[in-house]
Amino acid sequence: MQIQDMKKTMKLSRAILLAASILILTSAAPTVPPPSKTLPVVNTKEILGRVDGVDIEAVVQSPSAQQTPLQIVCLFEFVEGDIFNSPPALPKELNGIVHVDEALHGLITELRKTNKFEGQFLETLLIIPPAKTVPANKLLLIGLGNRNDFKPEMMRLVGLTGMREALRLEVANYSHASDLKDAGISSPTADVAGFVIQGAIEAYQTQMYLKKQNASEALSVTKVSLLTGPAYFEDSKIGVKKAIAALSPSTPKE
Repeated sequence: MQIQDMKKTMKLSRAILLAASILILTSAAPTVPPPSKTLPVVNTKEILGRVDGVDIEAVVQSPSAQQTPLQIVCLFEFVEGDIFNSPPALPKELNGIVHVDEALHGLITELRKTNKFEGQFLETLLIIPPAKTVPANKLLLIGLGNRNDFKPEMMRLVGLTGMREALRLEVANYSHASDLKDAGISSPTADVAGFVIQGAIEAYQTQMYLKKQNASEALSVTKVSLLTGPAYFEDSKIGVKKAIAALSPSTPKE
């Protein structure tokens, strides 16, 4: 009996020591707060840099609500339901291109379904929005081509095309919405944002070069606003800042 009692006592002592050790370690460990999941609110804005006098801004906003002289939206070649079927497209409440289409009473869908805008890569179509639809003075559609052929680096030429059209239209600033995730394309947000801004600034610098050769009118654009959803704001900022850092001011391609 004494031996059994001693064994029980030893087991109980070990259990008490183990519990005490766990309590000490737990108390000594630093308290790490859970990561914040707060997303930026609509209309959050941040100037991310300036290249050759052009401010680059990130804005949490839908293209259907952005007040701007020129709003750019991007569209793939038409596939029935491509911007409405969720998944893979973003849900309606988060889908900027759906908001634009609804504000225009289905005009975007009608243009696409009837091949009046085919969405071929770098195809453009300028729309003057009717009153009480979208607040942009002008709306520019830019084609992205076949969704199955999409690569992030293609957005450099999209950004370049957007800036050239903005300069041709002589607007002081414009907003760009890539609308890739709206259309159900899983794309690297930071890379896409960076390529768009890289292309835009390259186009601007080329026009600067032409101006120095007396082969261009004065350049009008002083700000580019990159539109993003709340969940993609931080990644967009990272990509844009990286692109700005890699760009050399006042060194247009000849």
